[in-house]
Amino acid sequence: MAHAGQDKELTLGALVLGSALTLIFTAANVFLGLKVGLTFSTSIPAAVISMVALKALGQSGILQNNIVQTVASAAGTLSSIIFVMPGLIMVGWWADFPFWQSALICATGGLLGVMFSIPLRRALVTGSDLPFPEGCAAAEVLRVGSDDGSPAGAEESKAGLFALLTGSAVSALYALLTAMRLAAADAAVWFRVGPSATGIDYGLSFALMGVGHLVGLSVGAAMLLGLFVGFGAATPILVWLHHAPDPAAIAEATWAHEVRFIGAGVIGVAALWTLGRLVLPIARGLRDAAASSKARRGVGGAALPVEERDMPVPIVGAITAALLIPTIGLLLHFTGTGPLAAWSWPLAIGGTLYIYVATVIVASVCGYMAGLIGASNSPLSGVGILAILGAAILLAMVVEPFVPASASSQMVALALFATSIIFCAAAIANDNLQDLKTGQLVGATPWKQQVALMVGVVAGAITIPLVLNLLAKAYGFGDATAAHPTPLPAPQAVLISALAKGVLAHDLDWSLIGIGAALGFALIALDGMLGRMGKLRLPPLGVGIGIYLPMSATLPVVIGAFLGHWWEKRNPSPATQRIGVLMASGLIVGESLFGVALAVPISITLNPAPLAIVGNGFATIATVGGSILFAALLWFAYVRASRLGSRIS
Repeated sequence: MAHAGQDKELTLGALVLGSALTLIFTAANVFLGLKVGLTFSTSIPAAVISMVALKALGQSGILQNNIVQTVASAAGTLSSIIFVMPGLIMVGWWADFPFWQSALICATGGLLGVMFSIPLRRALVTGSDLPFPEGCAAAEVLRVGSDDGSPAGAEESKAGLFALLTGSAVSALYALLTAMRLAAADAAVWFRVGPSATGIDYGLSFALMGVGHLVGLSVGAAMLLGLFVGFGAATPILVWLHHAPDPAAIAEATWAHEVRFIGAGVIGVAALWTLGRLVLPIARGLRDAAASSKARRGVGGAALPVEERDMPVPIVGAITAALLIPTIGLLLHFTGTGPLAAWSWPLAIGGTLYIYVATVIVASVCGYMAGLIGASNSPLSGVGILAILGAAILLAMVVEPFVPASASSQMVALALFATSIIFCAAAIANDNLQDLKTGQLVGATPWKQQVALMVGVVAGAITIPLVLNLLAKAYGFGDATAAHPTPLPAPQAVLISALAKGVLAHDLDWSLIGIGAALGFALIALDGMLGRMGKLRLPPLGVGIGIYLPMSATLPVVIGAFLGHWWEKRNPSPATQRIGVLMASGLIVGESLFGVALAVPISITLNPAPLAIVGNGFATIATVGGSILFAALLWFAYVRASRLGSRIS
């Protein structure tokens, strides 16, 4: 690449700026994730801020900007620990989040995620055709913001920058109106269908629309099939089986507490199938990584280009081995008191073995999922479900027969504790490969990005327990109590905690997970058949996501995918389609940057809606008017992209 070797890359300024952005983005994502059950990718907003900040300091360069977004992107995924760790308070084992334990959980798991995803770069980034939507979008943003002024690209760069700004302005404007409660964040209705009920919940999110444009038609169609299965079949059937006098009143709870387990079964089978298909590419990646290490030392011929230089295998191995110490130490400390104290060392050693084996698996699966649908929409909570089930089942089979009955609650907490470490690894692996795709496209050095991500992990790990303690004290999590009448819902943590308790109390309904698993096998066969026929593929993971995630999070992605496909058919010019990618990237940028800005008054006032200027009585007008405005702004953004593209075609 033209940039490699010409720009500064892994500089102290880039690491400091990236760490500062990580602190801000982590705080924002922790709150928003506990509130709505979703987090946003911070790579693109970090890249935009970096381009402005470094240029003002006279240090601008595409490779430095890439390092900044690599460090800061840790916030978008490491903060996903909120899907598991609050469960330790919900089950009553922790009263708050002990700083050093919580920080070490995040740092240890996150660093393991970096190490275990390094060999996957060649298999999934350079050796596959996965779209990596957010990685590609971040690269486009970096390219536009780092235009070198050459005559050939100046006009397209200018048009691309306008497209990026248009998308950003549109999504930020609507996010502002949503924060003021003048426009609705979603349009939801649960309604009766004969003796049963189902619902429609459309999230008015430009960021998710942009993600849909980037992931493409195949993933969008798979998620649409998942929506039909989840809300068109499973929800009304299960509601009907309850024979409730008011079916619509229980439809949402039925989906949340029953249908999602079917989705979890689909995701589990699809994830294991994906892992099986990746065994050979992963093995080749390990072999190539070893060859890369030798080439850098001058063994076996000429050195590899900088774009192919991963962190050397001996260093990866040494760090991975060193992380055994905090992993065992955390488990020893956790089991050193209470009913399990007599079994502390066996549990620490066995737990560490489980964590390492599970982390290898989830790093592979999450890397693939990030490449398929993007880091923001990768179903990390589905991975958490598999990890908590594995931990709880092992404890029930191997430990429970030998410990007193009073140890039941500590075993539930231990399952959550171990899963928290695994989940951090999954989150970072989910993000690492997305960043490495960005780096590949802009000519960055992989090992420098891998170092940068380690810095981001440490910065995020320091921030997370502080923010979690603040929110736990102010709001509480899960069910309402006298002390916390309006708690943060933390939906994934509630579900994962329920799974752990269900397995160890032997009252979990395995039938729904089994139905999902059977459906997963059928979807794998369907996808294979479509591939052999040369038809549009329906990735089973995409279908599972459509069943498992809320419709408000998946329906906008589906519509964005179909709308983006239709728009590209009407605008076949490659240059215009690149403008469309930048416009869609802007839709993600604007809403994400506004989410970061909104976190400031939220954290100061501890008010989840500090900008609201109207009350609940305005909800109907906000929903109807907001939906119309949303459609109008979306039309404007695409028309603007078409016009900008026509100027350079």
